[in-house]
Amino acid sequence: MAVRPVFSVSSDDRFFVREDIEFQWFSGFALSQKRKCINSLHSAYLAKRANKNILEISSKSENELGVKLSAFNLMMHLNGKTFSVESAFQAGKIFEAGGPYTDLLDKPSIAAKRDDRLKNSGRIVGFTFNSKDFAINPPTYFYNWLYINALNENENLTEQIIKYDAFTDIAFNPQKSLNCQAAAAALYVSLKRHNLLDKALTNKDEFLKIISR
Repeated sequence: MAVRPVFSVSSDDRFFVREDIEFQWFSGFALSQKRKCINSLHSAYLAKRANKNILEISSKSENELGVKLSAFNLMMHLNGKTFSVESAFQAGKIFEAGGPYTDLLDKPSIAAKRDDRLKNSGRIVGFTFNSKDFAINPPTYFYNWLYINALNENENLTEQIIKYDAFTDIAFNPQKSLNCQAAAAALYVSLKRHNLLDKALTNKDEFLKIISR
């Protein structure tokens, strides 16, 4: 058995709710095994929340939308460049002893995430993107800002994602990571349903004010 979070859109000012779900885990690195885990997680969640429309967001998703919404695949544009949310996130990190390593914007997602400099530059002290600085608190602020802005650029994806009520990322382990694309997706849908999305995307400070309330 294993436990993973499901992030469901909330109708109140929490915007989304994280619910830890216990489910049967299928070991192995094969895609088929990962998808068994996803189906097991979703089945366990739907046994409690039968009225929810749930989507796995990762490269392992059986739903093409979920694959496209992966931070490794979700693209954004700036100054004539196109890059993934993942590459932008890694390129925006500022460390005690280096960074930001803006050349990571030109690397594929996996290469950007695995760049040795990210491991050898000390602790993260901040983030930057498009000449704007972001604080490290709240911890998911910068990642969610990037993800939601990128998603909002892709009208075809936004039209589909708002049909869902809950999101998962089978690779996300809250014991090891802070940022989660499933949580960012739930936040996007909630802001949209609360009619706060446009205001939140006015600028990074307005975004922080809204999501922190």
